[in-house]
Formats: sequence, C-alpha cells, structure tokens
Amino acid sequence: MKGIRLEEKTWEEAAKAIEDSGGVAILPIGSVEQHGKHLPLGTDSYVAQGISEAASAATGAVLIPPMWFGWCPHHMVLPGTVTIRPEILIEYLYDVLGSLSAHGLKKVVLVNGHRIVNIVWMQIAAQKAQEAFGIRAVIFDPAYMSKEIVSALDFGPVGHAEEIETSHMLHMHEHIVHMDRAIDNPVKKTERYSVDPSYALDTLCYVPSRKSDQEKHAKESGGTSGSPTKADKNKGEQYHDHLVQRMVEVIEELRRKDV
Repeated sequence: MKGIRLEEKTWEEAAKAIEDSGGVAILPIGSVEQHGKHLPLGTDSYVAQGISEAASAATGAVLIPPMWFGWCPHHMVLPGTVTIRPEILIEYLYDVLGSLSAHGLKKVVLVNGHRIVNIVWMQIAAQKAQEAFGIRAVIFDPAYMSKEIVSALDFGPVGHAEEIETSHMLHMHEHIVHMDRAIDNPVKKTERYSVDPSYALDTLCYVPSRKSDQEKHAKESGGTSGSPTKADKNKGEQYHDHLVQRMVEVIEELRRKDV
C-alpha cells in the first residue's frame, strides 16, 4: 500500500502518473516532536503519511514526499523536537504547491498530522497558492475527520500522545511503540477551553503553551496528555480505515470539481 510515490518515478513516469491521477495530489504534512516516552518523534508525520499512502493506493492520486517538520515551539522543552517558524513553513508549502501546479497537479489534498498547531499556516499557504496558481487545495485533518467515529470507539478527548494517536501508531508501526513506557496524564477539564475538535461547549482558541507550563507538563508525564495505556491496536485499525475512506471520498469529490 505504498501508493503512487512521486519520488520513485522518472520524469516520464511522473508525467504518466499525473495524467492518470486526474491532476490530484496528496501531500502529507507532520512534525518531528516529542510524543511522550512511548511514541517516536515522527508520530505526526507517520500518521499523515500512513493514511495518505493508503488513499493514494486506492485512488491513483499522486503521493508527494512528506513535509516532515512543522511548528512546535511548545515541545522544545524535550530533546529531539524540531520547530520551524510558521512564516518559513508558509513560503515552503507555497513553493511546493507552485511546483506541483506547474506540472499539472492542480487539485491537492494537504494532510495534516500535527493537529491544530499546523492548520493556521497551512490555511494561509493554501489560500495564497489558490490565488496565485489557480489550484484547488483542501486540508484534511484526522482530528476533524474522525469526529464521527471517536465516540463509537470510546476514545477519550484529544490530548497529545494519548490513546487515539497511540492506537493508530500501534496499527501502523507497532515496532516503534513502547507501551511499557506509556504514562497516563488524563486531560483535565478546563472551563471554556479545549483543543478537541469534537468538544461541544464554548471554548477559547488554541495558543501554544508557554515554556514554563511545558516544563511542568514534561516533568509530570514525560510529555503525554491523555491516557495512552488505554490504547488498542484493533481500534487503531478501525480509526485508520475510517480516515482512509474519508480521504478517498474527498479525492473523488475533488475530481468532480473544476479547478
């Protein structure tokens, strides 16, 4: 289920793949940041790439090499995290979209594995690219695209390296998940504030945490927010399949639309 990987093609093969795709590309975007003591730093990028690979294989959409880095200043208190300034990321993504457009990939699914932190700069880059290059770009975010299944799977609220991400990684990359090191740090209810897209009550918008808050959080739980010990590989597979099906639907809808 590798999908139609652009980087593996010769330029002639790429031209054929672009034509066969109907001009549809999938671009996974993630981050390299701490994910507690039990998940790898590349979790967000693995999430984005995993569902993108499956959707590419199912639809023939061209799979673009992932953007591994994202905006994650709130995780710099723990080793391995790499954060890129959003203004740099906007220009980077803008240039990628411009290149894809020049070769006929004018309908692009931007797949965000880094949840709400990446979305703002992705929106800005997508809007700029749509106006400049005449493309159509959509942002596919797993947290927003799984609201219809998370309750059925009895997952807890969105946190960080919690049972949702851990279940998904157990399904996709169990060999780099260390369940014996998982530490629960249940998401605490806070008045008028939640980062969970399925949260139904009034809430303030997200702002990355201050360094002092993150240092405290890191000491308490090793960087986890949620209950990863409740993770379940079978639930992760159901969650993954739901996301892939949704992306297939999005791609089919894009194909029916004019640029």
